[in-house]
Amino acid sequence: MSLPIHRRHFLKSSLVAGSTVGLLKNSSPAGEFVSANDTIILAVLGLNNRGLNHASDISQLPGVEIAYVCDVDERVIPRCIEVVAKNQKRKPKGVADFRKILDDKTVDAVTIAMPNHWHSAATILSCAAGKHVYVEKPCSQTAEEGEMMVLEAQKHDRVVHMGNQRRSCPFYIEAVSKLHAGVIGNVLLARTWYNNRRESIGIGKVTTPPKELDFLLWQGPAPERPYMDNLVHYNWHWNWHWGNGELGNNGVHFIDVARWGLGVDYPTQVSSTGGRIRYDDDQQTPDTQLVTYSFGKRMITWEGLSWSPYGPSGSRFGITFHGDQGTMLLDSSGYTIFDLQNNQVGKFHGKCHDSDHYSNFLSCIRSGDRPTADIEEGHKSSLLCHLGNISHRVGRPIETNSQNGHIIGDTEAQALWTREYRQGWELDDIML
Repeated sequence: MSLPIHRRHFLKSSLVAGSTVGLLKNSSPAGEFVSANDTIILAVLGLNNRGLNHASDISQLPGVEIAYVCDVDERVIPRCIEVVAKNQKRKPKGVADFRKILDDKTVDAVTIAMPNHWHSAATILSCAAGKHVYVEKPCSQTAEEGEMMVLEAQKHDRVVHMGNQRRSCPFYIEAVSKLHAGVIGNVLLARTWYNNRRESIGIGKVTTPPKELDFLLWQGPAPERPYMDNLVHYNWHWNWHWGNGELGNNGVHFIDVARWGLGVDYPTQVSSTGGRIRYDDDQQTPDTQLVTYSFGKRMITWEGLSWSPYGPSGSRFGITFHGDQGTMLLDSSGYTIFDLQNNQVGKFHGKCHDSDHYSNFLSCIRSGDRPTADIEEGHKSSLLCHLGNISHRVGRPIETNSQNGHIIGDTEAQALWTREYRQGWELDDIML
């Protein structure tokens, strides 16, 4: 199939527009916000891993109906249709190419759980088509893409919500509120970490893609590469051509909370060290990485260790905030406050639910309010991941502008602000 989509052109002859008119009731024309009494009509784009969670959880929420589930691998579509059909009256329609959905004006919103290299293009095209967007983290594959996504969301007045679920988690909201109120004094440092026990991805072989997988469409905006038998559907994370490594995959969650708690936006310096020290395989991104972000008199650190599950305090992932009057530890079970003598002075249990984050997205589609993980905030946190990876790839600290995060005085690093695209998929081609 021909992939390039030309500027100011959508699929006007799509079978979708003709086959769904009048099918879904209580829906609003694309481009409008949805009233409290109307059903939000939604499409889920990308059905492996997070996408199946989107479909399952959102279809159980009130006032929403999933009309489409979309994936380039036809093997996963029936399973997702079955999951959604258990939770709503109508079965969703399975589609391979999400662009066919964009002409359906009954669709109010999309959720995007496609690979990282698709996030910006799918978001930009969806906003231009009048759809609100929930996009998984990181919101972009490059720093430039994130900036363009912010601009397009604002230009088209769309709700664009990034999948940093902790922004909608009650105990995280409570903990950050206490930090801002001074519970541990002046907060100067946030330490974040993520540990896992990932296996080697091995040495892949060039082969023919499975017949059920449209690999050309899977690659989308990225320049075409041969199909490798150890790439799809998860190991693309560890290849710079499609992914952003562990920093962009999981680090973004904790760096986002750190930035939120410290009340900082853009750093002045970013420094990364680490590498691939555990396995000799096809992985390009580091399996061991330490990143330091400087914000004047405040700092964030991130430690990623993908092959050893034991992290600080015995937790696989978490955050500690360090103030001049104490420390706060945040993890998946709640938060704990310590004084400067390391005495525990408060312990609070809680649990996060993805449905809280989805519900916030849907609520903002109705109200027009900004969501808890608005794309502007999502871009700032994703940018920190991009800057950490850029520092790693050039092998030195980078200086950045504290007003916008742009790299200063390093042409090699600045070249990684963007990427090469398949012809016809450059950002100028898809921004309307």
